[in-house]
Amino acid sequence: MSTELGCVEHDTLSLSPEEQAMLAGEEGPGVRKAIEIIVALGRIYGARRLVPVGSVQVAGVSYRNLGEAGLRFLREWADRGARARVPALLNPAGVDLEAWRALGFSEEFAARQAAVIEAYARLGVDATCTCTPYLVGNRPRLGEHIAWAESSAVSYANSVLGARTNREGGPSALAAAITGRTAAYGLHLAENRRATLRVEVRCALRSVADFGALGHLVGKAAGNRVPYFVGIEDAPSEIELKALGAAMASSGAVALYHVAGVTPEARAGQVLAPTHERLVVDDLRPAYAALDTGSQPVDLVWFGCPHAGLEEIAEVVQRLRGRRAKAALWVTTARRVRDQAASAGLVAALEAAGGRVLTDMCVVVAPMQELGFRCVATPSAKGATYLPSHAGLQVRFGSVEECVEAAVRGAWDES
Repeated sequence: MSTELGCVEHDTLSLSPEEQAMLAGEEGPGVRKAIEIIVALGRIYGARRLVPVGSVQVAGVSYRNLGEAGLRFLREWADRGARARVPALLNPAGVDLEAWRALGFSEEFAARQAAVIEAYARLGVDATCTCTPYLVGNRPRLGEHIAWAESSAVSYANSVLGARTNREGGPSALAAAITGRTAAYGLHLAENRRATLRVEVRCALRSVADFGALGHLVGKAAGNRVPYFVGIEDAPSEIELKALGAAMASSGAVALYHVAGVTPEARAGQVLAPTHERLVVDDLRPAYAALDTGSQPVDLVWFGCPHAGLEEIAEVVQRLRGRRAKAALWVTTARRVRDQAASAGLVAALEAAGGRVLTDMCVVVAPMQELGFRCVATPSAKGATYLPSHAGLQVRFGSVEECVEAAVRGAWDES
């Protein structure tokens, strides 16, 4: 056992006196359970130390995924006195917590979902149910250690903001919130953030859907490697980078990527590892063919996967140009962003067109079988990847413009 620098060594993992006290149960059984999870993961992955985290994003929120066993787990942890000590936010739930009845979701599901939110509240986790915490004030600094769980949020934090996080599981993220620590392995370490796949883009990227299609192809090829993109001609917007990262995280397991001259670590220095593979993407049509598979008439058009920002809501309203939608039209977003959109008149404009701006929820984890929809049109490659298997829905995948037109016509343009 080493006592160098005031740390106690457990195998290769050194704990500070404060962390050792947590493990000894001096801060109560709830904290002890949390630090045990963090330490176990650290040992499994060969971490040498724990690092403080600035914030946490917790997944495992929809009752559809958690069920009674998950709800009981949260309540038992809260009963042990555990409470978040750093800012912690929730991933989307299964329903809009206020508008569920108007949407047609069952009272039984809504009640169980409310019980999940209440359990998290007892644990000190903010019920800002969103997969885009960086749009509601939680925007980590370059190099800051965090513990986030949702795949697209992890990708955005690592890549676009340059923060450092692995893709946490629900229990490990909650444990990080309770202890304020995570184990320093994986993408917390500089040597693991170098790119091992050089992606040469040789096709035009004209829409958010194109960035999603590119991400779909690269994610499948990359697996969990770190890609480095070259050849993207115009500097992509944060909306396009969000779509790119979300797609790679859903078709593969990419948690960090770099874009030459654009993302912060790529701007700061050499991020391509000396030994790397090369991938050329010169055609997006295979991705569109894989993602656009629906054959039923479109009865729901969905924007906001990941959750939409104010600019994205404004684009949908602008493209509607005062026309009314024949198909159901949903935009999912964080409640704080919806409030901003309401102040800007965007919610009223969308509702006048027959649409809805929904909060708290994601269609992928909602009990969509209760509503009877069959085919969803979306510009989200992430949504198009998950909807068939997670929600039992067919998908038409295309640009924002194509999806708006499908909402207005109630049909997908096959030309």
